[in-house]
Amino acid sequence: MPRDMSPRERVLTAIRREKPDRVPKEWSFTPTLQEEFVRQTGATNAAEYFGFERRTVSFRGPEKLPDFTRFYPDGVPEGCSFSEYGTGRAPSDFFHFTSRLYPLAKTETVAELEEFPWPDYTPGWRHAHLEQAVADLHSDEWFVAGSIGHIWENAWQMPRMEKLMEKMLLDPPYAGYIFDRITEDRAFMATRYGQAGCDMIHCGDDIGMQDRMMMSPKMWREWLKPRWRRVIKAAKDENPEILAWYHSDGDVRPVIEDLIEIGFDILNPVQPECMDPAALKRQYGDRLSFWGCIGTQTTMPFGSPADVKAAVKWTVENVGCDGGLLIAPTHVLEPDVPWENVVALSEAVEEYGVYH
Repeated sequence: MPRDMSPRERVLTAIRREKPDRVPKEWSFTPTLQEEFVRQTGATNAAEYFGFERRTVSFRGPEKLPDFTRFYPDGVPEGCSFSEYGTGRAPSDFFHFTSRLYPLAKTETVAELEEFPWPDYTPGWRHAHLEQAVADLHSDEWFVAGSIGHIWENAWQMPRMEKLMEKMLLDPPYAGYIFDRITEDRAFMATRYGQAGCDMIHCGDDIGMQDRMMMSPKMWREWLKPRWRRVIKAAKDENPEILAWYHSDGDVRPVIEDLIEIGFDILNPVQPECMDPAALKRQYGDRLSFWGCIGTQTTMPFGSPADVKAAVKWTVENVGCDGGLLIAPTHVLEPDVPWENVVALSEAVEEYGVYH
């Protein structure tokens, strides 16, 4: 095998389930750990410092958000910020965490939803830069992902989760309107990333809990499977070679076969506390690649550096044995991760991640 692949070639080879020169890698930090990274290394960019192979392009944000405060008649806390879908995030006093406010919490009808100021991703100024951005990154041989985001998560974060689930059962037109508006946005984004030449679209929803799904597989297949199928098709109609990456924390085993069926190529983050990565590799490794696998509920915060290195070695041998792996922690690294474990993660990937 080649001994010195470019970053793009390395990821493409791995994700297409062939053996690259070495296992590609990636991780990121919460603000507190980012500050520790700067203190420890003097660097500011983790991707450059550790040599991550992926770079990401995205749509430009809106020039100005609507006045969402009118959807919160009880008022909003000082310092609250809003997403494009009007979901509020109020600051807290615990690290980077925030509390959430729901702009559709008091709505009950489709007519009310029709009056909501939904975002518009279609103006050219939001995405005309993508072709040049991708070309520039490809000229430096980076693997390029286009960031799409979510359907389920954006949807429930508008009326709140329990209300949306109730509407899915008792008022399908209401729930369907929200899902369809968001799906339109995601399909348009997918089309543009396919046209722009991205190597991968980066999307997904947290539908898994620690030992089961948030909803029944039947409900997921009814409400979300056809909508994600449409999004993936939009990208692959423009570029049949584009890869599709699906993220969900937790246990999503009941729908993995469905994810493959509708066109997803990569599963992330594959939490070892919730699913056995080696078992998934044996069952799906001929059709699916895996991105993650190093536990952030256990190994990274609570293990020793030796435990981290052992987890990396085991993952490479059991999940990345013949390609199909980009090794990463299963979430952004939180404040309780010791810096020594970050160093051990990097050292272990360098030591064990080489294909002979």
